Amino acid sequence: MVAFMTADVIRIDGRQGDLDRIEQAAKVVEEGGLVAFPTETVYGIACRVEPASLARLDEIKGRDAGKHYTLHIGQIDEYRKYVKRVGLRVEKLIRRAWPGPLTLVFELDAEQISQQKSLLGNDATATIYKDNSIGIRCPDHPVASLLLRLVPGPVVAPSANPAGATPPTDAGQVVAEMGDRVDLILDGGPCKYGKSSTVAVAGTRGIRVLREGVYTAAEVKKMSAITFLFVCTGNTCRSPMAEGLFRKYLAEKIGCGVDELDRYGYKVLSAGTMNAVGVPASIEAVTACDMKGVDIADHMSRALTPSLIEASDVIYCMTRAHYEHVIHLSPDAQPRCDLLAPGDEVPDPIGRPQECFNRCAAYIETAVKARISELAL
Repeated sequence: MVAFMTADVIRIDGRQGDLDRIEQAAKVVEEGGLVAFPTETVYGIACRVEPASLARLDEIKGRDAGKHYTLHIGQIDEYRKYVKRVGLRVEKLIRRAWPGPLTLVFELDAEQISQQKSLLGNDATATIYKDNSIGIRCPDHPVASLLLRLVPGPVVAPSANPAGATPPTDAGQVVAEMGDRVDLILDGGPCKYGKSSTVAVAGTRGIRVLREGVYTAAEVKKMSAITFLFVCTGNTCRSPMAEGLFRKYLAEKIGCGVDELDRYGYKVLSAGTMNAVGVPASIEAVTACDMKGVDIADHMSRALTPSLIEASDVIYCMTRAHYEHVIHLSPDAQPRCDLLAPGDEVPDPIGRPQECFNRCAAYIETAVKARISELAL
């Protein structure tokens, strides 16, 4: 009978020398070994993306060779090495949920996969990209974060248990399940959540949750929702027209109905700097939009407030004065705020003949189309 040695267990608890201990673990992974380590969800097994180590990982996990393992990264922006382009909602979700208990599966096209092969090599690409997708997780645990940053090259990290068994939430459970199969165990104490990460797919059909974990599907939708805000003076002419036209062309770009935008994670609003509330859109603005197949007859004016600004991801203003008003109310909004027509202003048609409103709507429509063409969705 072959006797297996139980892996060394190294306690990480804020003592002097913890950095040296984690560096030791990173060296083991770099040299092809397997190291169990804590995350905020469950304990995982760190494994370099190289054939011999992965074959051993498959064996101890009891998984079929070629199984799709999730790439783990130590800091948020590292995902850009593996996924070159993401949309607005995905970018927001990453900023809100990472580091944290969310695994994102990015769907990529053949061109992107080909680019990654030239950067990472065929073996690494074949391992971490499966079916034109890659799963990435950025754990929110200091031990995990440091370990992953210290290992050069990509690292995968499935849960530290045989396939079908309950993932371990403390080092003692790892010892019981995998103590004689891994090379080292970093004991960071019990996991914060004690349950698996949520898994969501980010692809051509938007964001959809495959498995609820720490985050519910509703929480993922809320964290990834994008709000567009249009600002003018009274919120009865220019910004309602911009809101309605933007809804139309955004829905066309996404491939959904205007009434489905919220379900797809997009909200389009408008507001006015003069704080008028509950005033309908002007008849001329309604008519100008109706001629373009856009219905704003039910619009009621909304006041521009700091809370509305802070809740908006992209803000388009009709004039420089509106832009300055937004920044005055919420200075932090500057990176998210711009003129609807870059370098130009949308003149106010209030009190003018219908023809002026029609020209204003046409000008807004052109600006809206240009803005939507810029968006990565």
